[in-house]
Amino acid sequence: MSSIDLNADLGEGFGRWRLTDDEQLLSVVTSANVACGFHAGDAVTMRRVCGLAAERGVRIGAQVSYRDLAGFGRRAMDVPPAELAAEVAYQIGALEVFARAAGTRVSYVKPHGALYNRVVRDEEQAMGVVDGVLLADASLPVLGLPGSRLLEVAAKAGLPTVAEAFADRAYTEEGTLVPRDRDGAVVTDPVAVVERSVALARTGTVVSHGGEILEVRARSLCLHGDTPGAVELARRVRARLVAAGVRVEAFA
Repeated sequence: MSSIDLNADLGEGFGRWRLTDDEQLLSVVTSANVACGFHAGDAVTMRRVCGLAAERGVRIGAQVSYRDLAGFGRRAMDVPPAELAAEVAYQIGALEVFARAAGTRVSYVKPHGALYNRVVRDEEQAMGVVDGVLLADASLPVLGLPGSRLLEVAAKAGLPTVAEAFADRAYTEEGTLVPRDRDGAVVTDPVAVVERSVALARTGTVVSHGGEILEVRARSLCLHGDTPGAVELARRVRARLVAAGVRVEAFA
């Protein structure tokens, strides 16, 4: 029987504004990528989500980002590696305070948005992220795209790595994510998302934007919490995975 971790981006609010239905999604996912204040999230939100995750036995991950609240962390930025490392460590440390207060801890790190896509190919920025993780906690696993510079650099530095896949994002023929400004970058058909989830978990494959079958071996599957109908879609994905004989559980 195969197994897969389900992760979602949570805590993506600020002040009175909330984007994600954290309470409901935490009843479905096994890992929560919590915004750490740089692209979204604030102290109150981080504390609340950590408490909810701890109550439900969901793993907490630090979703680190470029400092870009106005652009939701999705704008390209050039940050010196040393500065990026300090900012990554800062975000992890902030979330760790609230995780520990809830009786748990930060269990992994995942970049967000523009930073996530940048470190697929940019080794210098990848090293900045890895140095930040090492500064915060050298035992933390790093989540990223299979074959990315980030996972390569992290592995060389002795950090555990976890490859992840996306059920609701389109892939290029090279195995990277289709940029969000292109048509079809986000898969919105619930049936297609569910089918892609099962294929990724059972066979490690996904159909690219151009129709080619790609091999994507991943231990964690991401479902975006800011997609309309995200909660119901996440429930359908989990139910279908279980029906297909896939164990849904946090990665070891």
